[in-house]
Amino acid sequence: MTNLQLGRVILAAINDSPAQAVTPERLRELRGAMLRVHKILLEAERADFEKVSGRLTSGELLQLLVNHPQFAWLRRISAIVVEIDEALAAEEPATEDDLQGLAAQARLLFTSSADKEFSEKYQAALQRDPDVVLAHSAVINLLR
Repeated sequence: MTNLQLGRVILAAINDSPAQAVTPERLRELRGAMLRVHKILLEAERADFEKVSGRLTSGELLQLLVNHPQFAWLRRISAIVVEIDEALAAEEPATEDDLQGLAAQARLLFTSSADKEFSEKYQAALQRDPDVVLAHSAVINLLR
């Protein structure tokens, strides 16, 4: 089962009523909102890492984001953003079902992720950083 198919299954499970149409423009807005959340979370992880290991260059941060366990939970957001990018840039336009599936994946991640590490770290970030709360609110509003 592809991620898009999984997203459609998740969407059907989350919503008892038919889903509202997700347009490419709405998905672009969601992508931007998700990137804002990601940036805030990344900067917080960077600050925590630098307290122990010293100042990081941008290149070092990128390597940590890709390879280091402390940053692994952020890859869940990155993965969905990449899928959105691929769907929007594909030669053949994404179907409404594809777009709905991507929105469903984001909705699940930001509301009730099965990924325990992501859920715990994300909830902790929501508790300690008002900027995360504001960025999260923007994502959730786009997912309604």
